[in-house]
Amino acid sequence: MDWMLNYLPQILMSVGVIALIIEVVVLGFATFIFFFIGLALFITGLSMYFGWLDASINMAIWSSIILTIVFALVLWRPFKKLQNKQATQDTASDFAQETFELTGDVNRTSNDVLHAYSGISWKVRSEQPLQAGQVVKVVKTEVGILWVKAIN
Repeated sequence: MDWMLNYLPQILMSVGVIALIIEVVVLGFATFIFFFIGLALFITGLSMYFGWLDASINMAIWSSIILTIVFALVLWRPFKKLQNKQATQDTASDFAQETFELTGDVNRTSNDVLHAYSGISWKVRSEQPLQAGQVVKVVKTEVGILWVKAIN
């Protein structure tokens, strides 16, 4: 038990780093609990190492609890926003090269014009109203929908 008190700051910093690694690598930053606890343990150990806090078990427990609560209160909302941010990216697909002639009038909400591609009947829609007979190319795809644009 004596060795533990002699190396308490180093033990706290090590356990804190392990908790941070578990949160980021294993849990993928899905829960923030290990992050807050790891950060609190590391800062408590660092404070004891530099002599800002007394190197005792009692001080380690209370300091870690208080810092964990403070980090949770301060960082919860920003981390939650960061976690919920979704990246939208359009990916190029095989449909981008597809061109065909419209069999009916098409607009943003049309559901009656279909185009058969790869054994599937796709609904055809367009941002601008297009007339039957126009040659179009696919610019975007959604589930069951081909978004097209007129070729000039």
